[in-house]
Order: sequence, then C-alpha cells, then structure tokens
Amino acid sequence: MRAMWKGTVAFGLVAIPINLYAATENKGVQLRQVHESDGGRIQYKRWCSVEDVEVPYAEIAKGYELEDGRMVVLTDAELSSLPLPTQKTIDVVEFVPLAAIDPLFFDKAYYLEPQKAAVKPYVLLRDALHKSGHVAIAKVALRQREVLAVLRVHNDVLTMSTMLWPDEVRTPDFSFLQQDPPQVREQELTMAGQLIDSLAEPVFEPDRYQDSYRQALENLIEAKVEGEEVTTPPGVEQTAEVVDLISALQASVNAASRSKTPAKSRSRKPAEKKATPEKKPPAKRRPTRSA
Repeated sequence: MRAMWKGTVAFGLVAIPINLYAATENKGVQLRQVHESDGGRIQYKRWCSVEDVEVPYAEIAKGYELEDGRMVVLTDAELSSLPLPTQKTIDVVEFVPLAAIDPLFFDKAYYLEPQKAAVKPYVLLRDALHKSGHVAIAKVALRQREVLAVLRVHNDVLTMSTMLWPDEVRTPDFSFLQQDPPQVREQELTMAGQLIDSLAEPVFEPDRYQDSYRQALENLIEAKVEGEEVTTPPGVEQTAEVVDLISALQASVNAASRSKTPAKSRSRKPAEKKATPEKKPPAKRRPTRSA
C-alpha cells in the first residue's frame, strides 16, 4: 500500500507520527464510455465556456458560483494560505462508546501506521482504546477540508473513519411520517419477530457473501473475449405485491427454516457417532477379544 497522507495523532500532550492508508478499495469492474460502433474511447476536454477554447490543466483554478451566476475564482495559493490547525494533525478531542455514533455519519475508512520512532506511543493509544471500550473522536483536514473522524482498533491496527458533519446528513421528509401510522396486529409483529430469529446469526461473517453482479459481468466480458455466444443469466424473480401480510411472513419463515435445516443436521451427526461407542457395556467386549 502507498501512504496517502503523513501527519501526527495528537493525544493530549502525546504526539504520534503516523502514515495514513486507504483501508478500502473499489473492486467493481471499471467500464469506460466508448463509441458503440468501433469501440473508440470517448474523451472529455477542459473547455472554457467564455473564450470557447480548450484550457491546459496548469491554468485551471477553483471557483464558487454566486446566486446571480457570477464566479468567485480561488487559486491554489489562496486556498493553501487559509488557517487550518488540523492540516497535518489528527486532533483527538473526546472519547465515546462506539454504539453512541449512528453509522449514518460514517464516510471513508483508513489505516494508521506508526512511523519508526512512534511505535510505543502508538501501541499505548491502541491498547488504551481497546481496554476502555471507547473510540476517539478527532478532527482532521484531508484534501483541503476539515472533517470529524473516529479512531478505533481493528485487527491490532488503529483505524480512522471520517465522518459527515451534522448538516451534511439530510433529514427525511416523507409524507407517510405526517400520517397516522397503520395498525400492526400482534400476530403480524410476532411473525416478523420469528422471521428475524430464523435469519439471525451470532456474528457477521462478510466472507459468506459475494458480489454476484460483478461475477456475472466478468463472465460476460470473458465470453465476449473468447468469442463465445453470450447468454442472458437468469434474473431475480420480481416479488408480487403483498396482499396477505401474514401469509407472506409465514412463507418467509418457512423458507428461512428450510435453508438452515441442512446445516444444523450436518452439525449434529458427528456428536451422535461419538456417543454410540460409549453406550456399549464392557461385558460384550470380552467375548470379542477371546474370539
């Protein structure tokens, strides 16, 4: 991995120099826009709408458009001169339980690696966080923008998840929220609870899931490269409109139970085989040895 940012974690009076790495990557198949008839790539040029000419990258700045259409031009030098205390510092400001943060606020995840001289204070913060059961709330500036972030421990490594500001999370404004809620019967609620129980697992195991769309897309590309006939994979059945909620819930519970039954029955067989020899009385073994 290549470090995308270098700075310092400020933990009280303790400074921990670190390298920052992106913790995730996009594994989706990258498709480009092309001319359908000949496969030529579509190119986009940097075009000035005022002078009607192509603009070289070195002459491109950033701008803020006013309500009347006028543009305020901001150069890189002006932006870099703005006071930004957290430009090279991850400033820890408080500690809270992880459950106190709504996942809706999380944005992107990063790994923090200690620089050579900072391994001990790094391990100190890591172990202290792990023991406390809390996460650290911090402020940091990335890409000329200050954000909130969460520091926590994952696989013995400090990770940082950037967060959205409160005014960046939209408030849901749906008409059904202003209406009287429909009456949910106790039987329907019980059936819904049974469906949740039948699909419940003790832990989340992400390796059990795979990107079926990506696999189908890769198979399609490979078939076209090999010149094979392209077949349309079977699609997902469209769910009919729910008329009888109880019947739909019962059918869902039955389907979930059937999908889990084979796994449970397989797990019981070894236990039954081990128990069988222990039940044999010792009197029957002696004739066997003499024979």
